Amino acid sequence: MDSPAATSESGVVRIASSHTVAETVVRLEGFLRERGVIVFARIDFSGDAARAGLTMRPEQMLVFGNPKAGTPLMEAEPTAGLDLPIKALVFEDAAGKTWIAWNDPHYIVRRHGLPASLAANLASVVPLIERAAAA
Repeated sequence: MDSPAATSESGVVRIASSHTVAETVVRLEGFLRERGVIVFARIDFSGDAARAGLTMRPEQMLVFGNPKAGTPLMEAEPTAGLDLPIKALVFEDAAGKTWIAWNDPHYIVRRHGLPASLAANLASVVPLIERAAAA
């Protein structure tokens, strides 16, 4: 998956970042907050692994959303809450390259049998994710 943005069959979109994991997460969090998107959690998987005495390449996740965007999906199909709020996983691969991965909004809509029009509720954050990865 070396294309600028590639979606796998599992609905995961993955793009390369021009920044380290930590920088990418800080950039994304800032862009989200600027747009009024709530950041519910920041999970530092590699930091948690280190505290448990384990080694892991840098990997962090942001969990974020906007109740005005997500609630209609969960009202239409409560199981959409399994994929909401949105998550962006930022990680370093074995070659030292940083990536951001997230669930494609269209995949989430298809997975839960929602009207296609509801994908727009989730898609508005995709440009912010892409911007966080850009040079």
